[in-house]
Amino acid sequence: MNSMLKSDTMNSMLATGPGQTAGPVPQGINRPGRIGGWCYDHRRIVLAAWIIGLLALFGAASGLGPHFRDNFGGVGQAQQVQDILHEQFPSRSGDSARVVFHSPGPIDAATDRITEALNGIRPLPAVVSVSPPIRADDGHTAFATIQFDAVSADLAKPEVQRVIDTARSYAQPDLDVALGGQPISVAVKPKPGPSEAIGIGAAILIMLVAFGSVVAMGLPILVALVGVGVGYAVVALVSHLLTEPSFGPALMAMIGLGVGIDYALFIVTRYRQGLTDGLDPRAALLHAMATAGRAVLFAGTTVLISLCGLFLVGQQFLDGLAAGTILAVLTVLAATITLLPALLGFAGHTIDRWRVPGPLRSATTGAERGLWWQWSRVVQQRPVLCGSAALLALLVLAVPTFAMRLAFSDSGNDPAELTTRQAYDLLSDAYGPGFNGPLVLVAELPGAASDHAVLTAFEQRLATVPGIARAAATLYNASGDAAVLTVYPTSDPQSADTAALVERLRNSVVPQATTGTDVRILVGGQTAAGIDESAHLGTRLPWVIGLVILLSFVLLMAVFRSIAIPLKAAAMNLLSIGAAYGAIVAVYQWGWLSMIFGVTRTGPIDPWIPLMMFTITFGLSMDYEVFLLSRIQEEWRRRQDNSAAVAHGIAATGRIITAAAAIMVCVFGSFVIDDPLRTLNVFGLGLAVAILVDATVVRMILAPAIMQLLGRANWWLPRWLDRITPHLAIETDDAQFG
Repeated sequence: MNSMLKSDTMNSMLATGPGQTAGPVPQGINRPGRIGGWCYDHRRIVLAAWIIGLLALFGAASGLGPHFRDNFGGVGQAQQVQDILHEQFPSRSGDSARVVFHSPGPIDAATDRITEALNGIRPLPAVVSVSPPIRADDGHTAFATIQFDAVSADLAKPEVQRVIDTARSYAQPDLDVALGGQPISVAVKPKPGPSEAIGIGAAILIMLVAFGSVVAMGLPILVALVGVGVGYAVVALVSHLLTEPSFGPALMAMIGLGVGIDYALFIVTRYRQGLTDGLDPRAALLHAMATAGRAVLFAGTTVLISLCGLFLVGQQFLDGLAAGTILAVLTVLAATITLLPALLGFAGHTIDRWRVPGPLRSATTGAERGLWWQWSRVVQQRPVLCGSAALLALLVLAVPTFAMRLAFSDSGNDPAELTTRQAYDLLSDAYGPGFNGPLVLVAELPGAASDHAVLTAFEQRLATVPGIARAAATLYNASGDAAVLTVYPTSDPQSADTAALVERLRNSVVPQATTGTDVRILVGGQTAAGIDESAHLGTRLPWVIGLVILLSFVLLMAVFRSIAIPLKAAAMNLLSIGAAYGAIVAVYQWGWLSMIFGVTRTGPIDPWIPLMMFTITFGLSMDYEVFLLSRIQEEWRRRQDNSAAVAHGIAATGRIITAAAAIMVCVFGSFVIDDPLRTLNVFGLGLAVAILVDATVVRMILAPAIMQLLGRANWWLPRWLDRITPHLAIETDDAQFG
């Protein structure tokens, strides 16, 4: 009983700082300190539990195997086409792929070899049919269509791989064989790049400079790696229940490493300062968890809340991405709150062992009147000039956002060594890029003889429609009341011209051909499904943004008891995400700085990326917002001097926020320079730019300028609103970020 009373008393004392009166600490607010103390005292049990849990989860995940699926469709007219195919043309209800043959000499000389290859593919499992080869006008290329019995997301990888291996076994020095199409992408994936290793290496260097100690540097890295490892195993298991895309684990690792290292960084920094202030290791740990630990817990909660906005979209693959990322954040947060205190218990005073020469000042050095304090005063002395310059810079960076075009990127962006990219290039050169993404048109014919005449006239009309390269022969079902047509556009699947062709067919050509008849013609296929999905996600983006901003506004208002602060935070976060959107459009859609970023082919932005970028960036930006504003609020309550509070808050948090942001920028940026997947390149650049802008232009220029101009209005909250708004608190002490 006495030990419990002492623990409670210590926690209460540690929640205060110099000049503050110790008082009762709310039970919920003090919980991280209690959890940290328990984990410190039972560190061997905690460490053993994490090791056993990690091994058990990896064993279960390895036993079941992951079940990642790239299923991005399911909305609009393309889904209706899929439903009709399933009912009326069961043999055509699956997805199709293309096997391409190319010879430097006349392709006719390889006719026997091509026939043998196609005959070898026909009897394979999951293959419904293989069409006769279609020779190109160049005389060197031919391709055939492979019809599978299921959509790509439901195809078994081994069965697809067997098709690939069989086809490519017929390749010879004078005959190239390549396969393309969405089903082939199920089995063909680029080898992961060393992105995570590069990001971790950069984080190690940054923390060595910031901490000057190998042990202090190693703990955040170790905690983040354990959290990400557990998160990967959990995501692999969840992939059996939810639709988790194949790039989900890489995305999870990107986010998990960033937030995991950052969260542990804040707590280790606070722990080291406690030791410097004369506390024993256990008291320093309680101090760190009761202050920085609470801030980390609150910051992690904001990330989770923002990610929950993705469930508004109503798409299975985004539900899977959201769930996977949420699990990643939860696992690294759990590791930070439980495993890190246990490891600090083992480290004790040796946290500063193995120091490296020449680092920056120790994390325990006071920041008062230092570089960041002087910088804040410079901004505060010229708030209009500095704020206007920062705002103008952000608006200029955000300008390309208004030209963003949402569409799924095609196989032309795959690495050159993949067979999907090789098939794409061969088809584009010999037939035209549109042969990589045929449109599938389905006609419903009630049965009248005149309906067949309408369809015949429609087929003839297709030959004159701009943007159509070729239309294959129409196929009827057994009862003659439905037909399917395959149309090849002149433009590639991700092109705006292809999207315009789909719109022209649906809104003009089809209505003109079927007006006054009972014939119903729908436009679908994999390319059209991507177009429909892009449109759907584009309409949901404003709703997600609106809900996340509303929830964060209420949360910040409850914490900081202010109207101006949450409004400012929402506006500045929108500016940060706008700058990030502008950067990815300029680089990957317009091709600016393409040599620097290794962009070999420009294209649209995959429609899920802006959604994920907003939710993640908003959550991470709120982390820095909370860390900065909680310190400013503390100084305001003590001094009632807004200008001094802002300067002290910037000074106290500037270096640690800069180090944390630098780590995130390096982790995210590593996916830009050395990852083979374009989607991860785009995502990594967007997040890196957003964090860089947020931690520099926004936090260090725009925020102090606006808060200086607002003065006491920063802390105004109407009394009636104060009465009905729940009270949340993030207790800090004077040295939390020193």
